[in-house]
Amino acid sequence: MKYFFLAALICSVLFTNAQDQFGDVFKKINSDVQQNSKAYQTLKYETETIGHRLTGSENGAKAEQYAYDLLKSYGCEVKFQPFEVESWARKTILVEIGADKSNLAKMKAVTLAHSPVNAKITAEIVDAGNGMEADYQVDPAKFKGKIALIYLGVLPGSPAGTKSLHRSEKTAIATKYGATGVIIINTVKNSVLLTGTASVTGKLIPIPAVCIGLEDGMALKEKIKSQPQTAHIVMTNFSGLIKARNVVATFRGTEIPKDKIVVGGHLDSWDLATGAIDNGIGSFAIMDMARTFKKLNLKTKRTVEFVLFMGEEQGLLGSRAYIDQAKKDKNLDQVKFMLNYDMTNDPKGFSTSRAEMKALFTSWGAEIVKIDTGFKNLFNAGAGLHSDHQPFMLEGIPTGGGFGGKLPNNSGPFYHSDGDSFQLVDEQELKNTVRYSAMLTYALANTPKIPVGVQSEEELKTFLESQNLKEPLTIAGEWRWK
Repeated sequence: MKYFFLAALICSVLFTNAQDQFGDVFKKINSDVQQNSKAYQTLKYETETIGHRLTGSENGAKAEQYAYDLLKSYGCEVKFQPFEVESWARKTILVEIGADKSNLAKMKAVTLAHSPVNAKITAEIVDAGNGMEADYQVDPAKFKGKIALIYLGVLPGSPAGTKSLHRSEKTAIATKYGATGVIIINTVKNSVLLTGTASVTGKLIPIPAVCIGLEDGMALKEKIKSQPQTAHIVMTNFSGLIKARNVVATFRGTEIPKDKIVVGGHLDSWDLATGAIDNGIGSFAIMDMARTFKKLNLKTKRTVEFVLFMGEEQGLLGSRAYIDQAKKDKNLDQVKFMLNYDMTNDPKGFSTSRAEMKALFTSWGAEIVKIDTGFKNLFNAGAGLHSDHQPFMLEGIPTGGGFGGKLPNNSGPFYHSDGDSFQLVDEQELKNTVRYSAMLTYALANTPKIPVGVQSEEELKTFLESQNLKEPLTIAGEWRWK
């Protein structure tokens, strides 16, 4: 029996090598991107002339139009995919904290989406540690009617193996135990404030949620140990229907045009800064991939759609709208693979939700190494949540993208903060994202047979459980299996 499996493996490797001879095209892509890439200069222009790209805002509409016009200027077949959804934006915020209720001190804070349109609360602060279910189960009653103080990640000194959850899931747990508000401590030094959503559904949450800096938060934790602390939180926010547009550039397949590879990433950003890293480097890399495809007149067996999603930051709104529209048009089954580029930078290999892709991905990676040894041909199989691949993955569609790269210029601490600016972007590393990802896209769209298909409901359930995603999906109300 072992000889049978060995023979099958050898045949698989030989088939992989025989079906995909893309080295010459990879070289052309490499040369064009290295010499002609416009990702860096167009992202610079956008951050300097438009600024942030908050969905539903005037800036967001300008960014959508800029992306459309840019793709048009490259000669792409491009369209808007409009959608209307309930969205959120911050307005005013006041956070005061102290031991003396009559003499509270103002604390620097930022509102987390999707906090209530109006909120005014005064309550005692209770330390909820890492904000996990176990932190509440020790004494559930003490959080009712109080404001939960939660560390964003995993506190130093936590038991080995302690895992964290997304800020939205931690807020949902606090709400479940009766908290009247949430204060989340950021993990970044020097009082950097983080924004983002505290809603697992993309809709308004019933309690106000704010973020404070690391130093303020840790000092507050210490004060609570010796003396009760009170918080007074007053905020106003906008919530209502907004119009937004995904931007889609289509390259029609030559042989199986109804089979589709979606290459997506979110164009929108939060409003505290210009979103150069999150997700300028991803979305502008995607537009430059499209430029390269058009410039080189690359032909693919399958149709390729380069998609700039809006509304990712407020709850994956654009990618959900894409899926909803595909279901309405009865063509979701055409999507055979989705590659997602969210803060992808200088990848050293490829990642996918489906381990069966390893032979193909690494065979293509080996060709890239011949062009540039800086590409290490790493491979990762696994799945997570909270980006635009999620709605595709939950339909059983294989997903993937770049792997193994690091964010440029120590920009990680400025995620979702007022420090996410263009000066953090590295031009060559952005080019690397474009060229390696364009090569992957070309190969995936041309390989005679993609070895994985869309998962059935039972296969998807088993897969999500194997990836430890049942708990967060259950908290978000997206676990559809009994």
